[in-house]
Amino acid sequence: MEEASTKIYQSQVLIPFSTQDGSLRAFLGPFSSQNTRKYANPLLSEDTESLPFIYAPQIDLSLFTDITKIFRAFPPTRDRHIQWLERVESSMKSIWLEAGIFYFVQLAKSDLHIFDPQMLLSAIFFWNRETRAFEFSCGPVCPTLLDIAAITGLMPIGQKYHPHAFEEEISPKDISIVWDKKTYLAFITAHQGRPGEPVFDSEHIAFLLYWLSTCVFCTPSLQVPKYYYILAQSLHLRNTVCLSKLLLVALYTCLDEASESLFRVNGPRNLSGPLWLLQLWLNAIFERKLQLTPLQSSLTHTLEGSRLATLTPRKRFVTNFAKYVQAILSFEEFSEDLAPFIRSELSGPS
Repeated sequence: MEEASTKIYQSQVLIPFSTQDGSLRAFLGPFSSQNTRKYANPLLSEDTESLPFIYAPQIDLSLFTDITKIFRAFPPTRDRHIQWLERVESSMKSIWLEAGIFYFVQLAKSDLHIFDPQMLLSAIFFWNRETRAFEFSCGPVCPTLLDIAAITGLMPIGQKYHPHAFEEEISPKDISIVWDKKTYLAFITAHQGRPGEPVFDSEHIAFLLYWLSTCVFCTPSLQVPKYYYILAQSLHLRNTVCLSKLLLVALYTCLDEASESLFRVNGPRNLSGPLWLLQLWLNAIFERKLQLTPLQSSLTHTLEGSRLATLTPRKRFVTNFAKYVQAILSFEEFSEDLAPFIRSELSGPS
């Protein structure tokens, strides 16, 4: 447009355009700047407070040396809960199948506690809190419900869950859950039944509480809160809650918080939420590009997520950060690597 027209349109909230039949229509504005950045979405106004961290002039990698504190909310090692999981599974498998969580629970038998901090941080640097997507060179890329279905075996449909929409059919007072034993190990010790004893409803709900807190949503306090009681009760009662949507929302929320925390002077601290899901998703995207090789394991991969868990690089080097950033920048066009779950030979339920 001419300079005079541009000044006029930039001051208005209506952006005119013509359709094929010659009629005039208008978008609601404001008019976007023509000097957009390489990764900017021209349909959105630029918010400097929510731009991906890749726009920063420099990155101080010394902020990410204390990885233990940053990612302390990752799931615990499977040897802490595998015995309890297998005990409850032997009695409650039919309930898990009916509620649609059987395959997802199997992920807790994998090494979800293993993560690559440089891979995670490099991806978070590209997260845009406005578009809820990673700003790759080819355009916005993000996990979807179908990705979650492939990784976890969860259905992308089901009952919409909100704590206030589900009634508390089983009162916490009627079951023997010890609420003062909130740390993970103390909670297991207080609620795991003895070998040979039947698994009662209270133990099943207690296990689901533990599993949701530690292996699914990964609470920042490293404790089992009462917040997930109604959800655990709903799964115990065989309600087909759409857990995949809750998981996707939790992932987006924790990515928002992690991205924002990167701007802090002292760096991020205690990143929580289902970042294990981000790790598995990145493993799938980088598998061919970075030639990630699986770690030898005696476990049978009944789920794509359990296979992806074996791809997580075990060696941690700060220098890997640049390698992962370059790998992300190399996606100049959308490729099959960015849609890794369209293969027909995926492990997991049909």
